[in-house]
Order: sequence, then C-alpha cells, then structure tokens
Amino acid sequence: MKTRKHKSDLVILFATLGLMALGLIIIYAIGPMRANVLNNTYGTEYGTHDFFIGQLRSVALAIVAFFLSFKVIPYKYIKKYSKLIIIVALIMSALLWILAISGSSLAKCELGECRWYNFGPISFQPAEFLKLALVVYLADFITRKNEEGTLGKWQEFWLPILIICGASLFLVVVAQGDLGTGVAIISIVFGMLLVSGIPVKQYLFMLALIIAVAIGSVATSSHRMERVNAWLDTLQGAEVTDSTYHIENAMLAIGVGGLSGVGIGNSVQATGYLPESINDSVFAIMGETFGFIGLFLILGVFIALLLRMLRVADHTPDQENRLLVIGVFSWTLAQVVVNIMAMTSLVPVTGITLPLLSYGGTSMIFIAFAIGLVLQISCYTSREVTKNEDINSRGRLRGAYHASRRRSS
Repeated sequence: MKTRKHKSDLVILFATLGLMALGLIIIYAIGPMRANVLNNTYGTEYGTHDFFIGQLRSVALAIVAFFLSFKVIPYKYIKKYSKLIIIVALIMSALLWILAISGSSLAKCELGECRWYNFGPISFQPAEFLKLALVVYLADFITRKNEEGTLGKWQEFWLPILIICGASLFLVVVAQGDLGTGVAIISIVFGMLLVSGIPVKQYLFMLALIIAVAIGSVATSSHRMERVNAWLDTLQGAEVTDSTYHIENAMLAIGVGGLSGVGIGNSVQATGYLPESINDSVFAIMGETFGFIGLFLILGVFIALLLRMLRVADHTPDQENRLLVIGVFSWTLAQVVVNIMAMTSLVPVTGITLPLLSYGGTSMIFIAFAIGLVLQISCYTSREVTKNEDINSRGRLRGAYHASRRRSS
C-alpha cells in the first residue's frame, strides 16, 4: 500500500456545505417567528431577520474555519500543540465556572445554567472548544503511549486519561449542567479508545464504570430525573403536563408534517408552541416543514457524511490520523443520534444541538473545523497501486523525459 496526496473526499465536502446551507434556509423561515415569540414573552427587541443574520454570520465563520483546517493549517502543526490546546480549553471552562459563581457579567446564563462567555454582541461556548481539544489531545496521547509500549498501563495511560476526561466532564456536566455535551465527550473518548488497541477487558470495565457514573449523575439530579419521568410519561401516553410539553410538541410537529410537510414558512410549532425551535428542536421543525420525505433525505446526508468519515479512517495508515477521524466521527454521530432520538421520544430530552443545522455559532464553527481536519486527512489515504498503474506512470515519465530532451535540443 502506498500513500500519495490525492483529491479530497467530495462527499464529505458537499455534505458539510449542504447541511450548513439547509440550516440557513430553515432559520430564514422560522427566525421571524422566533423573534416575535421572544419579543412578546420577554420584551426583547429582536428584528425580523436578526436570527437569520446571526446564522449567516455563523455559517460564514464556520466555512472559514472549515477551509482553514482543510487547506491552510496542516494537522501536524495542530497536533504539535495538543497539550497546550487541551490545557487552554480546560482553563477556559474552569474560568467560566468561576465567573458564574462570582456573578460576573462575563458569564452568560440561560435557564439557570451558565455555559457561555458574554462579550457584548458575541457569545462563546468553551465546551465546544473542549470537544475539539479532547479529540486532538487524545489522538496524540494514545499514539505516543502506543509507541512507548505503555498502552493500557495504569499509571502511564489510564491515570492521565481519567484526570483529563474527569475534569472535562466535571466542568461541563456539573459546573455547567450540560448533560448533552457530556454525552458527546463520553462518545468521543470511548469511540477513540475502541480503535486504540487497548485490551477488551479494560475497555469494557471503563465503559461500565462511566455508565454507572452517568446513571448516578442522573439519579442524584432532580432536574434530570424530572426529564426521565417526563419521557416515561410520554411513552405511557399520559396527559400533557409542563414536563412533557416539549417532547409532546416535538412529536406533534413531526406528525403534522406528514409525508411531504407543510412547506417553508408555514410552521405552526415555530410560532411559540415548540421550545428551542431554532436550536435543539430544529429536527422537529424540519419534520413539520419538509415531512418524512425531507427528514429521510436529511438523514441520508448525515449517514453519507458519517460513512465517508469511517472510510477515511479505514484507509488512513497513520494511527494518529485514524484516531482523530474516529474522534470527529464519534462526536458527530453522538450529537446526531441523541438529538434525533430526543425529538422522537426514544430518549429523554437532553439539550444537544443538531450538527451544522441548529442555530448557534460556537457549535457550528468548531465542528466545521473538526470536519475540515478529516477532509485534510482524506487527501492522504492509502490505496493499492497496481502493476498497470506503475507501468503507466513510468510511461508518462519516459514521455515527459523525451519531450524535455526534444525541447532542449
């Protein structure tokens, strides 16, 4: 097998840009409704197209980040500073927690949870940066431990991973109350560990341990248990209550959409019935707008994107590159699956965005940057060079050589 630079994976390229464009269209359609709801409920002064302009700005920045990681910044420079990147990400998350405790205006809080830095018209969510930092750091760390022969050793391998991942989960799930991001972090870590080469028994033990901790964190939180109980009530067909309102209206939106949807701009749920219509609930709104046919097409794009990521990982000879691709794949897969399952009442509502489609800048920018790295790695996948190709290559070289001789004479 030989590795040569070749064209990037066009499926990943067009699927990413296509999803961004679709998200922009849906925000354009429901943004005015969202603005009207907030203005009437909270007395805000959002303009008709403020959300569309905000999403347009986010898409523009995401495209810049996407092509920077794809074409401009070589991955070898990013992995060189993997330790510094994870340290900065953890410090930023810890600092936000401190600012929130102190009541600083630099910490932006919504519904009692402080997850964003507030810089006037600009907000920044450090948890999204932390996801990217974890992918880059773990790809480098696992590769180094494999080369050192300490993969699976307690002190050299597991202890640093538990410290880094434990600190990340604490700063996200406990300090920020963001269980959805916690699910994404766990998926990233265990997705990368699955292909790391560690003993199966160790992997299963750690997986069981983290599942037990996750169950404990839910069981000891009244807010999370309320969501679980609401989900169970929905499954049993109980009457709509305040706790079941979100999921009931999400399922109603998808059901009303039927086969072909009500059409762009005709959503009823976006007028104030469905909470977080432009963020976590955008899948339900798209179901209402485009119907089951539209949802299946959107799912098809996500599936194509994810399968091509797996293909890149499978054809990447370098272990660190393969680990990074699997990390981005696990990150994307977790958010797609959890968001869609929550909107269809297969799991409790967790509050996690749909990649590249939901409203919001930080999430879109960082996942676009991560997918750009995958696209960069796709240019260096290995393939088998056949005998005929070698002969043709030598023929082209001889032709070029003789042509240059004729020109020089």
